[in-house]
Amino acid sequence: MIFESRFESGNLAAALKVDANDYYLALQNDVNTNGNTQWFFFRVSNTASYSSVRFNMLNLCKPDSLFNEGMKVLIYSEKHAQEKDVGWHRGGTKIAYYPNGIRKEGQKSFRTLYTMTFTYEFEYEDDNVYFAYCYPYTYTELIEELNAIMADPIKQQYVSKKTLTETLAGNKCEMLTITSKQNPENMQKRKGVIITARVHPGESVGSWMMKGALDFLVDPNSAEAEYLRQNFVFKVIPMLNPDGVINGNYRCSLAGCDLNRRWKRPSKVLHPTIFATK
Repeated sequence: MIFESRFESGNLAAALKVDANDYYLALQNDVNTNGNTQWFFFRVSNTASYSSVRFNMLNLCKPDSLFNEGMKVLIYSEKHAQEKDVGWHRGGTKIAYYPNGIRKEGQKSFRTLYTMTFTYEFEYEDDNVYFAYCYPYTYTELIEELNAIMADPIKQQYVSKKTLTETLAGNKCEMLTITSKQNPENMQKRKGVIITARVHPGESVGSWMMKGALDFLVDPNSAEAEYLRQNFVFKVIPMLNPDGVINGNYRCSLAGCDLNRRWKRPSKVLHPTIFATK
């Protein structure tokens, strides 16, 4: 089997074949950190149909996981999607999450890493199958979503977009302003609402919640959304950590910082999206 994660939001550092049906996997640390390994997103190709394979990720960092409470792995099979029109879905069997006794690098006191193991039976020959911690939502998907909103002539009447700032890697941190142009006499009385997401790259559910919020707020056929647009000004920053999302980080930015711990004294140089938002 061939492993690959050199794509947007991908994270897998190494794969070691133990035997034909057993692999050890190591995740890539967040950029410029010695850990924060929890998010995974990788592809397996050159598969054999009806082969059952166990994957063992050896360097996860959290002391507990919902994988011990029944949560399953996110899976996308290209051939399954083509034949049965089923995209991302949860699957895998024999899922377990436990301390493995491997000492975390750089820790003076003993602090073990954790293993997450699961078994998957490949259904198709020569398939491309993706595995992920949670439903991926990439920076590219966000930009496509925002471009589609701004290309709609009706939505353009109450939505504007600007680049709030650029990240350390030169990616744009975009901001939408959503409010009705009608009844301008009450503009100064409208309260502001700020909505942000994805300060932690691995929390992709935040982007899906943001997508739902945006779909609602810009809906031209919703009376509730129109009421809100006429009475509030929404400032929406859908992705506070684009660099982390692109690079497959779990928690940090390219500076190796947890941006959600930088609100008190953000640096314009090291934490530009937090600085600009504040």
